Amino acid sequence: MCGRYASTRSPQELAPLFQVPDVPAKETLAPNWNVAPTNDVWAVLERAPRGEEDTDTVQRELRPLRWGLVPSWAKDVKVGARMINARVETVHEKPAYRRAFMRRRCLLPADGFYEWEQIKDPATGKTRKLPYFIHPEDEQVMALAGLYEYWRDPAVKQDDDPAAWLMTCTIITTEATDAAGRVHPRMPLALTPDHYDAWLDPTHQDPDDLRALLGQPAEGHLHARPVSTAVNNVRNNGPQLLDEIAA
Repeated sequence: MCGRYASTRSPQELAPLFQVPDVPAKETLAPNWNVAPTNDVWAVLERAPRGEEDTDTVQRELRPLRWGLVPSWAKDVKVGARMINARVETVHEKPAYRRAFMRRRCLLPADGFYEWEQIKDPATGKTRKLPYFIHPEDEQVMALAGLYEYWRDPAVKQDDDPAAWLMTCTIITTEATDAAGRVHPRMPLALTPDHYDAWLDPTHQDPDDLRALLGQPAEGHLHARPVSTAVNNVRNNGPQLLDEIAA
């Protein structure tokens, strides 16, 4: 799974990497070295401009979404905290994700992600968890494949009130490879730039083609380094969380 990650690039850095024409002027997010479920995160997506929803016109945006997908039919927003990951093997058929898989796909920029290795102490027999920060060796941004969804807050009466709608997202995970595989059996699925357009295009709705895209995750070597257990606490943040420690 992917339960924490780091996302520290600014909108000005991310926009050209993902060919987003306009940098968000009003919405800002602070660099986050310990992104946790229910945090707001940057997402790249394509959707129709307001008032043109019935056309094939789409525009690419960089906007904050809440991490933890809340299905449109959910009665309580709290369900999102349990829906931070969608397995690539079943994402196209699970009720919570299948509609978003067809029309509402996104990319979540990340510097890298955290996973915990379970280590058994031979002397005591007790198991402890050692966190690792796993990232591309070349320090390039990872484009994590994701889905997003709209949830209507029933407590807000007017549909045109911005507070009436919550946009949430989930990260698609796959079997871990490379350095990540020795730490944890699952990892977030990252896409390469040549697949961004096809993945983001909401008019692209062939399920076999979409699944084929997810069968071609980004290649490249990942580096896993042990880091402080300070990352275990979601209140801790800052670049020091990425510092390597002795395992």
